[in-house]
Amino acid sequence: MSRSAILPALALALVLSGCDRETQDTPQESDVAEGASDDLKVGQIDRRFAGELMPAANMVDPEGTVLNLGALQGRPVLMNLWATWCVPCVKEMPLLDELAAEYEDELNVVTISQDMGEPAKVTEFFEKNGINSLPPWIDPQLALGEAVGAETLPTTVMYDRTGKEVWRVTGDFDWSSEEARAAIEEVVETPALP
Repeated sequence: MSRSAILPALALALVLSGCDRETQDTPQESDVAEGASDDLKVGQIDRRFAGELMPAANMVDPEGTVLNLGALQGRPVLMNLWATWCVPCVKEMPLLDELAAEYEDELNVVTISQDMGEPAKVTEFFEKNGINSLPPWIDPQLALGEAVGAETLPTTVMYDRTGKEVWRVTGDFDWSSEEARAAIEEVVETPALP
């Protein structure tokens, strides 16, 4: 198969494996495409991008406080790109909130909304769903997804203490599972270099 035929097929499989990056009037379901390439690793821990650096992008909260992701180095970072209209993203959020509470001093769990428009919808979502351990960060330029190569939401990337990617998950994932906890512990328990 030619490269020009492979790329559209790959893009279609990525979109069908989670929520696409476009806002919809109704929430989008995650559905793994039948016959999707095993290379996509949808809903699985994927280490193909290990060693990539975390983008030094600026996030904002609804009050206008700015967070530069590069400032989080020193502790591991679990960065989740999500949106309020994405069903698998919404499903994961309580589990990510539990992780943030559990790993409070050992891991930065950073959820970054890819919603367009009024930032208040993110705050309202957090309040309505009892999300108390995560700050409501927003990607104002919607550039972070492109910077990390995320074409599907949710996309979650684990970075080590130096800001290098260890693994990622595309699509929804059970963050309370033994597999998830073991992968997180692997990074959290790795000591900082002298």
